[in-house]
Amino acid sequence: MKTHLLALDQGTSSSRSIVFDGQGRIVAMAQREFRQIYPQPGWVEHDPLEIWETQIATAREALAKAGLTAADIASIGITNQRETTVVWNRRTGQPIYNAIVWQDRRAEPTCAALRAQGLEELFRRKTGLIVDAYFSGTKLKWILDHVDGARAAAERGELAFGTVDSWLLWQLTGGAVHATDVSNAARTLMLDVHANRWDEELLTILDIPPGLLPAVHPSSHVYGHTQAQWLGAALPVGGMAGDQQSALFGQACFKAGLAKNTYGTGCFMLMHTGAQFQASRNGLITTSAAQPGATPEFALEGSVFIGGAVVQWLRDGLRAIQGSGQVEALAQSVPDAGGVIFVPAFTGLGAPYWKAEARGAIVGLTRGSTVGHIARAALESIAFQSAALLQAMARDAAAAGDAAVSELRVDGGACVNDLLMQFQADLLGIPVVRPKVIETTALGAAYLAGLSCGVWRDLDELSEQWQVERRFLPTMARERAAELMAGWDRAVRQATAA
Repeated sequence: MKTHLLALDQGTSSSRSIVFDGQGRIVAMAQREFRQIYPQPGWVEHDPLEIWETQIATAREALAKAGLTAADIASIGITNQRETTVVWNRRTGQPIYNAIVWQDRRAEPTCAALRAQGLEELFRRKTGLIVDAYFSGTKLKWILDHVDGARAAAERGELAFGTVDSWLLWQLTGGAVHATDVSNAARTLMLDVHANRWDEELLTILDIPPGLLPAVHPSSHVYGHTQAQWLGAALPVGGMAGDQQSALFGQACFKAGLAKNTYGTGCFMLMHTGAQFQASRNGLITTSAAQPGATPEFALEGSVFIGGAVVQWLRDGLRAIQGSGQVEALAQSVPDAGGVIFVPAFTGLGAPYWKAEARGAIVGLTRGSTVGHIARAALESIAFQSAALLQAMARDAAAAGDAAVSELRVDGGACVNDLLMQFQADLLGIPVVRPKVIETTALGAAYLAGLSCGVWRDLDELSEQWQVERRFLPTMARERAAELMAGWDRAVRQATAA
């Protein structure tokens, strides 16, 4: 029986492909960055064709590095940057506009109008989401309203909408399959997450023709087969999930109360709530978890828009470092941040604040402040924002009568930074646990694909595979942690005062 799996991990700044074996171990990996397009302040775009080209190139490269062919692969799993919106012509397969990225804020006027009409509670009740430009539905509406001929073509059934998973699936299958999974569909402001189907009332409000939309399936599901030309043989695509739900799955957080934080371009903390749709009263959203079957499962989520991207800004904007890997040494060149606090609200603030108008701020500068202090404050900003999310989750859990999160499982590129992880544990006052395989986003996609084709029997078998690499225990006095969080809160108020 074939036991190798190919995970396509399409992220915000790069496309990656990873080959896993039947024990969930990495066999080979390939990665390629692609362009970030900034047409004007607050706008972020990608070229959908470049996303596809880099993704299929890394898939071929990963197979070659592993010394395998398509004949050795049991199934393909796809995980992707969520909310990023692509619209393409069904006949030609060509996008009609660049992909509008999840970070993009151009749809905020539409969101403001929906909120002014008193519609936010309706959207929250049906989708679990707040009305914000972060999500796909208002991005799609913007494309239909602003690209010449788009709305008319959509109404004639000539166009297809998808998040990046749907776009890749369409390309891989040669246009034979237009589908998505529940975890991605749940990020559109158009899905009734209680029933896992597109909602006619919400589509009418957003003025979205239903013929644009993909079919919705469970996350572990055989969606279709790739064209043999891409990888040398037709392969089943057996799993798809948005990157954060995929990471929750890859961290073996299958039960209520288990939580993970992914440190990527942004930071995304999810806590599984089981079959319970738990509404947040503390600035979080309720989202569909990756679902192995037809039964809806949910998670509370908090999203930090600028996480590891603050390190990219130190490199590309401030030119304080030449490579992202140098940030830890620069931050450790000083014993602490020297009172400097960095609020990286480059594209507004996400959960639990939801302040679209906020802009970045560095406060507490003195004549003695150095670039080392700024670098340390930049790293600490990632932990501060994540701590604010966990505090919000703790308040929601307490209100629901649930136990607080007892440990935080971590993954993503920045979790290899020991200084950041220790500071995170100190702020939170609970263990921060780093697994042996930190590529849990891709691993989750592999798990979902492997379940659908029989590589693994069930979730218990996957739970047994999850292993700890290091456990960071808090060492800071709780009083000191509270002082630091109070300073962070003051800085946030300054960043949003304008």
